[in-house]
Amino acid sequence: VRLYAVSRNKAHSSMSKSAMVAGVAIGLAGVSEAFMPSPAMPGSMGTRSRVLGKVGVPRAAAAPRLRMTSTLTPLSPNSIKGQLPDCPATKWNTGMDVAAEQAKYKAEGIPEILMTIEADAAANGKGLEYFAERKEEILAHVAKNGAVLFKGFDMSKDPEGFRKVWETLGLAPCLDPIHSSGLRSFLSEKDGVYEEVNKASLAKHYIGLHNESTFKKTATYGAFVCFSPATIAGGEFFIADGAKIFRDLRADVLQTIYDRQVRISVSNLDMDFLSVLGPLKENAKEGVKSLVAAAVAPKFDMDLDMMYGADGKPDRLQAIEHAQSPVNRHPETGMPVWFCNIHNHARYLRDRRPCSVPEVGMTDVYFGDLSKIPGEMLDHINEVSNTHIQNLAMAPGDVLLIDNYRLLHGRQTFEGERLHAVSWFRKGDEEVVIKQPDMLNGIINKFIK
Repeated sequence: VRLYAVSRNKAHSSMSKSAMVAGVAIGLAGVSEAFMPSPAMPGSMGTRSRVLGKVGVPRAAAAPRLRMTSTLTPLSPNSIKGQLPDCPATKWNTGMDVAAEQAKYKAEGIPEILMTIEADAAANGKGLEYFAERKEEILAHVAKNGAVLFKGFDMSKDPEGFRKVWETLGLAPCLDPIHSSGLRSFLSEKDGVYEEVNKASLAKHYIGLHNESTFKKTATYGAFVCFSPATIAGGEFFIADGAKIFRDLRADVLQTIYDRQVRISVSNLDMDFLSVLGPLKENAKEGVKSLVAAAVAPKFDMDLDMMYGADGKPDRLQAIEHAQSPVNRHPETGMPVWFCNIHNHARYLRDRRPCSVPEVGMTDVYFGDLSKIPGEMLDHINEVSNTHIQNLAMAPGDVLLIDNYRLLHGRQTFEGERLHAVSWFRKGDEEVVIKQPDMLNGIINKFIK
C-alpha cells in the first residue's frame, strides 16, 4: 500500500485522499486475516470439489438446558441479506482473585468441552427433524461445556442446508465483529454464511488461538462448517478451552499479565518513504495519522489509537486497541476464562511459526502501558495454549458449534484447496441494530477478493 501524504497537484488531491483512505483501511485488515476470502470458484455458492475424511473425537455427557431464540422466521426460504443484526457488545466482567480461581479449578476440575454427534442412516433420514428432537440436549451441552461437533450429516453440505440446521436449533445470527470494516466476505450472503480462511496466499499461514472478538464486540456463538477439506493435506480447524488455559498458566505469569493488561496492535503502516519530504516529513506523518484516525479507524469500531514508534520503529504507524484484560468471566456461567488473542496476535510467536501475512497486516501484543511482553512469558503462554489444542479433521457437512466466550479457535496450515465457512450468533435477547453498508465498505470488500 502506497500512501501519498502530499500532492502538489490540487486537481488530483481528492482522488489521492480517497486512495489513501481505502489503502489504509485494507492495511488495517491485520487483525482480520482469519477470515479473508478466497478466489471465486465455479458454482453459484462457490463450493469446491469435496474430499471426505474421518476423525474420532471423544464424547462428553449432556448438560442442563439452554434456550436460544432467533428473531428470524425458522426455516425461511427467503434471503436474509441485509437483515443480520450487528454483533453484540463484548460483555466484560474482569474483577477476580486469579490465584484463588486457579486453585478452585484445580480442586474441582473442569468438564470436557466437546460432545460429538455422528450421523447414521436413520439420523440422515430424519433430516432437520433430528436436530429439532435433540435441540435442548445440544444447546444445553454448549451452555455448560462449550462445543458440539456434528459429523456425517448430509443436510449441512451446502450453505442453504447449513443455515437450515442452525435455524432449526433456534440460533440468532448476527454480523461478524468487524463486519463494518468491509473486510469480512460472505460465502453466501443470503444465508448469513461467511467464508473462513481459504485463500491460497494464506494457506501456509498458521492461525493461532483467538476468540472472535474485539474490545467492543464479541459474537456469543459460532458455527463452523466444512464444505471441502484441504484437497492435499492439513487445514485442520482447532479449538482450545479458555478455562483450562486460565487454570494451567503459571501463577506468576497470569497475575502479571492480568495486573498489567494488554494492548493489541492490529496493523503496521510504514511511513519511511516520507523521508523524501525532508523538513516536512513530521508534518506529513501527523497528517497521515490524523486522516487514518478520522476517516478509516472508526469503520472498525474497535477503539483504536493511531501511534508511531510503539515497537521501536519511529516511522511505523500502528493501530492499537485500548488496554484490556486478558481474562474475563463468562457472561452466563461466571467461569473465569482466558479471553485473549495473544496466541495468534503476538509478533514474537508469529515470527517463530509459518506466517505469510505481509508487514502491513502483522499484529503484536504489548502490556497495557505499551511496554514489551518478555519472550519467556510468551513462550509459556504458547506452550500452555498448545497443550489444550484439539485438532478437528472435518469432512464435508461437518459442523462445529461453539461458545465463543469459552472457546478459542484457530487453523493449521494446508496444501491444495479448502472451503470452510462460518456463521456468527448472538444470545438472542439483545437490542437489535441493523447496520447499513456504505460505499467504502463495498470497495474494500471487492478489492480483497
